[in-house]
Amino acid sequence: MHIACSPRKLNQFQNHHHNTTTFHFHCSTSASLNHPPQLLVAPTTKHENNIVLTHSHSTLRVLSTNILCSTMLHIFFSFFLFFFPPTFSLNSDGLSLLALKSAITSDPTNTLKTWTPTDPTPCHWNGVVCSSSNSRVTQLALPNNSLTGYLPSELGLLTSLKRLSLPYNNFSNSIPSNLFNATTLVVLDLSHNSLSGSIPSQIRSLRFLRHVDLSSNALTGSLPDSLSHLAALVGTLNLSFNRFSGGVPAALGRLPVAVSIDLRYNNLTGKIPQVGSLLNQGPTAFSGNPGLCGFPLQNSCPEAQKPPGIVSSTQDEPQGPNALRSGGGEEERRIGGGGGGGRGGSVAVLVISGFSLFVGAVSLSLWIFRRRLNAEEGNLGKRKLENGVSGNNDLEGEGQNGKFVVVDEGFGLELEDLLRASAYVVGKSRSGIVYKVVGVGKGSGAVATVVAVRRLSEGDDTTWRFKEFESEVEAIARIRHPNVVPLRAYYYAHDEKLLITDFIRNGSLHTALQGGPSDSFPTLSWAVRLKIAQEAARGLMYIHEFSGRKYVHGNLKSTKILLDDDLRPYISGFGLTRLCLGSTKCTTLAPKRQNSNQSSVSSALGSKVTSSNYYLAPEVRLASGKFTQKCDVYSFGIVLLELLTGKQPNFGPENDDKVLESFVRKAFKDELPLSEIIDPALLPEVYAKKQVVATFHVALNCTELDPELRPRMRTVSESLDRIKIQ
Repeated sequence: MHIACSPRKLNQFQNHHHNTTTFHFHCSTSASLNHPPQLLVAPTTKHENNIVLTHSHSTLRVLSTNILCSTMLHIFFSFFLFFFPPTFSLNSDGLSLLALKSAITSDPTNTLKTWTPTDPTPCHWNGVVCSSSNSRVTQLALPNNSLTGYLPSELGLLTSLKRLSLPYNNFSNSIPSNLFNATTLVVLDLSHNSLSGSIPSQIRSLRFLRHVDLSSNALTGSLPDSLSHLAALVGTLNLSFNRFSGGVPAALGRLPVAVSIDLRYNNLTGKIPQVGSLLNQGPTAFSGNPGLCGFPLQNSCPEAQKPPGIVSSTQDEPQGPNALRSGGGEEERRIGGGGGGGRGGSVAVLVISGFSLFVGAVSLSLWIFRRRLNAEEGNLGKRKLENGVSGNNDLEGEGQNGKFVVVDEGFGLELEDLLRASAYVVGKSRSGIVYKVVGVGKGSGAVATVVAVRRLSEGDDTTWRFKEFESEVEAIARIRHPNVVPLRAYYYAHDEKLLITDFIRNGSLHTALQGGPSDSFPTLSWAVRLKIAQEAARGLMYIHEFSGRKYVHGNLKSTKILLDDDLRPYISGFGLTRLCLGSTKCTTLAPKRQNSNQSSVSSALGSKVTSSNYYLAPEVRLASGKFTQKCDVYSFGIVLLELLTGKQPNFGPENDDKVLESFVRKAFKDELPLSEIIDPALLPEVYAKKQVVATFHVALNCTELDPELRPRMRTVSESLDRIKIQ
């Protein structure tokens, strides 16, 4: 008998055994019937292979009809799939993200509107980035969306997640310990939320974590020792603006020395441990904790808790105005002033003269901090101290005391160590002369320490009073970032000022690009150039966003980006523009220091445009405008173009206004082949074409003529970080 069926409806019926779901079909047969038979397909436990035909006049039960069963089941499932498609075809990572969506009670910007369960993967959802190879979620970034809710434990199931960035939202409750089952995390940013509770100790399992920002929440409890297990950290451990209590764990000293630890504005108490990486932190890292004491803060601990200061080599001398004092926020050496048996008078420092720049061994040169010895810089070799600095000889003072201040307790040299060290001229500019100094501290176990000493150009007035100078220098000292040269100490006298920083031994980016291949600098590959650009951008971004004062570098160029043995970049020269503004001898860079607000640094340049001026933004170079952070962005864009093209900013004829930025912009407009734009040394790396073009676009955005069209450095840094070597 031929049976033709069509689906009618879905309902349920109950027999004496159990409930079953029954699909009804209208059917017709070749026989003439008053009422068409009804086919019921009832896949039950007892009758899973049976088909029951019912008719108003008769009932036909067909048992073990394999062929007919197969046909009807096919019809049934086809019907079911057509009218009732599967609700969840989403992969496991997508389901974990839906758990986050369910935990969010308010989404005022409809950020999660695209998060639908009917997608096979979440890879096209807003804020989600997936691996191209297996569609696993690698990044989840939803910053500044005013999302309200909590963080579900299911986020820990994202076992390929490398970046979790949810700052500037309103997530509350505690951080789930299961979150740290996502052990591939590299960046964790949950800052500026309302998270409470303590940091789960399971954070120790994140062995790839490089950046942690949990600032501006309501986290409580003590700082867990498990934080010290984050051995891969290279950026910042930011726990500021929370409610942590207790002491600073000494275990944090086991973190890598390059890590910036930010514990500001908590309820921490006790003595700051003087161990490991904690020694590398400036006073700002611990400010806003009234109960903390000891270096580098200015409030000393009770006598029983006083941390050890720098041991002076003259401990057997009477303690007087000249003694080294410890326990404050700074270790300082008072020079001169008479009294006691201390060494007084003016201080001698290093100076090596010569109009041409060179690097070579020179005998120790000392400069008396008095104007009468500010003689012509023409005699190479060793200068003699007028009154000496060895033994107990007193220097003839003129009532002008100097002050030597150590801003980093990890710095083991005293002023006398610097004075008797070997020195080499490594640079000279309008802001002063830079020396490489190899000093050895006192004691049998002392090792050689290499530092850079910058002698600032002298002014012909007293514009910089000590308090002003101290304020500016301490602002420089507070900048602690793996890609910024740190300040270690400084010296102030009426007519002499020194800055002591780390010495970065491999020269500058300018030398690496323009000096040609050598043993020290082989040709920089594209991967190395991109790494230099990315890390330098992070350093400049940190300078810009470190403080509400909106710091400005003011003189960024390839000579200010130094490279170490691993070709890691370090931004140098931060703060020199403002310090130079305090001296009339720097008038070629800037005229008199103005009472400008903290958001900008005044600068008026001379009419002559030199090669270095081409790093300056047009609003400063051509219109004598004010320095702002957008000027730094322009300068960084020129450095990027220099990295990409291998050309200097003024590579054209002297009077040709079509300098590097104009050349590249015109080349892209004219659609010139990339081979005519980039550094010829990069031509063999054809695989990098997309990354090179993307970096060009970042550079051109940075060098827009209109400052308002230039991005912030945070945007620049994030754009560069998204460029990956394939």
